[in-house]
Amino acid sequence: MNSQTMSLASVIRAEEKLLLPTYDRQRVLFTRGRGVYLWDSKGKRYLDFLSGIGVNALGHGHPAIQKVLKQQAGKLIHTSNLFYHQYQAELAKRLTKISGLDRAFFCNSGTEAWEGALKLARAYARANNNNGHKAKWRLLALDNSFHGRTFGALATTGQEKYRHPFTPLVPGVSFVTFNDLDDLKRQFDGSVCAVCVETIQGESGIRPVSREFLQLARELTQKSGALLILDEIQCGLGRTGKFFAYQHYGITPDIVTVAKPLAAGVPLGALLTTNRVATGMHPGLHGTTFGGGPLACAVAIEFLRQLDGLLSHVSKIGSLFIAQLKKLQSRHTSIKDVRGMGLMLAVELDSSETAKSVVSQLLEQGILINRTHDTVLRFLPPYIIEKKHVDEVVHTLDGALDKSTNIRALKGKPRKKSERSH
Repeated sequence: MNSQTMSLASVIRAEEKLLLPTYDRQRVLFTRGRGVYLWDSKGKRYLDFLSGIGVNALGHGHPAIQKVLKQQAGKLIHTSNLFYHQYQAELAKRLTKISGLDRAFFCNSGTEAWEGALKLARAYARANNNNGHKAKWRLLALDNSFHGRTFGALATTGQEKYRHPFTPLVPGVSFVTFNDLDDLKRQFDGSVCAVCVETIQGESGIRPVSREFLQLARELTQKSGALLILDEIQCGLGRTGKFFAYQHYGITPDIVTVAKPLAAGVPLGALLTTNRVATGMHPGLHGTTFGGGPLACAVAIEFLRQLDGLLSHVSKIGSLFIAQLKKLQSRHTSIKDVRGMGLMLAVELDSSETAKSVVSQLLEQGILINRTHDTVLRFLPPYIIEKKHVDEVVHTLDGALDKSTNIRALKGKPRKKSERSH
């Protein structure tokens, strides 16, 4: 046992000495996973309701994914995009079929997919600018949004804490108040080349865009010739019970970006677009060395095969999960809101202190979630979870909230009647 503890300690010491200090990690060293569970270096088992921040949608060690990884790694891993391989077109065919779009570009990550989408929007606007008309180059993004950590993604991210250390950023971006129809109308004009929206804001606390706002954005862009770009890096590919979250809204974007679960843990991102918008791009304008390699694409094809049979399950278990969380809300006044779709759910608490305490308590009891936007508990479990897993998480969460309430009471804060101990 002592040697296992030292193994974690030695990893921590090595990272502190050798890595850039970009992560505030939990002090857990994971060594293996299977299904909805992970095991640490001490042999402790954890129920994973975070799935690598939405990446491991099929859970850990899925046999079909393992089979493809083993077979393809034994044949061909990388060729570069200077040559053809057999999987990109097949993967693009599957993605365009389920999205209602026409063409794909493959890269390595969500932020790269978003960068490609921004470049394509500017390139399309430039290629279609009629002489004598004001150039379209402005981008409208949303307050509270998060699109990634590269410069273009940061420029369209509406959170000052991410932006400020790296200013000045890419120019030409204005921010619209989230779900504010009047503000969108006020800021939209002929100079806008694209409106940029997360269908469900993820890092910002699981906030779905309203149907009225998204439909207005679609109407304005269609009338002016601007593009509607949807970021579905976290909410897409089955997370909400449909292939794409925008399919709940009755609209189709001009560009959509996806990544996290696409290749079941192998880095892969994609942007999908229409034939019309694709005319803005030509060889040499954009590219990637690693993106869309044979290993990642082969795995992604298998992921999509598996996903097809899981959507109804995601919807069913997601409805059960959110209903149980709302019952908790009726018993705990520390819960300000419960929201989300499918298996992308959030519990917003009344303080960051409570949220931090709850995440720590669940970790101690072998359940993985995380805290985002300071006060929000985020649940992104694998699509294969069952009712018994939901019951376990909700029961443990109930106890953690009670304990946090008692701690606050001991610190001299008044207890409310509904904050009871079981």
